[in-house]
Amino acid sequence: MAERLEQVAQHLATVNELSEVIAAMRGIAAARAREARQSLDGVRTYAETLGTAIGEALALLDTAMPPAPRATRATGLAVVLSTEQGFVGNLGDRLLTEVTDTPGLADAGLLLVGERGRQRADEHHLVPDWTAPMAAHLEEIPGLAERLGEAIHERLSDTPLTVSLLHAQPGDTGEPPPVTQRTLLPFDYSRFPVSRRRAPPATHLEAAALVEALAGEYLYAELHEAILLAFVAENEARLSAMIAAQSHLDERRETLLGDYHRARQEAITEEIITLAASRL
Repeated sequence: MAERLEQVAQHLATVNELSEVIAAMRGIAAARAREARQSLDGVRTYAETLGTAIGEALALLDTAMPPAPRATRATGLAVVLSTEQGFVGNLGDRLLTEVTDTPGLADAGLLLVGERGRQRADEHHLVPDWTAPMAAHLEEIPGLAERLGEAIHERLSDTPLTVSLLHAQPGDTGEPPPVTQRTLLPFDYSRFPVSRRRAPPATHLEAAALVEALAGEYLYAELHEAILLAFVAENEARLSAMIAAQSHLDERRETLLGDYHRARQEAITEEIITLAASRL
């Protein structure tokens, strides 16, 4: 009986240790998601400012920008912002399944961000052309957006290509993060209303070069925002997983506490019977 009591006590100690680990992971995930959400407004304001600048630069052109060229293939590149670490449910698999289930994406060149996504790509019969770790900390996101933008531009050629971006974004608490897909390139200038102000801005670049430079900066802002959203989604998915794990541990602890009290009572009863028998 004493041996059983010791086993239950060891199990209780293990549950308490796991609870401390889960609490730490939960706190880290919540803090990172909160910090990233606070950064979103700044990135979006920057993108809006660039959009206004593009509209003013478009007004300097002698002719309107032509519509975005039609790609000669269904898609040229698929950029997937997957997860870096585990304990996020099936989020990484859902992103890769979206690639394989979307016509044109499965045969596209794949730029894959996230170590966990890279590990799961083989199971989805996907071979990335380029990979990079997902940002683990908020301060790593600007550098990742820059490297990803460079990787995209390196693969562009004179042949028009469609670049599709897939990533998770924050959803309702307790619900799986939704996956979104949108087109990054060809660049859609029709999104930006041409400025109508009478006094044009002073510039040191030719209008076409200025428009192209602003478009490249806007693309960087789009990538930065997408990575931030994916970062928030990953950490909120981990937070939900830790909340569920803590709930299961609490139930397990209650069961073990009941087993411990019963085993302790049985051990005391056995000891009393042994002492009484020895006196007889």
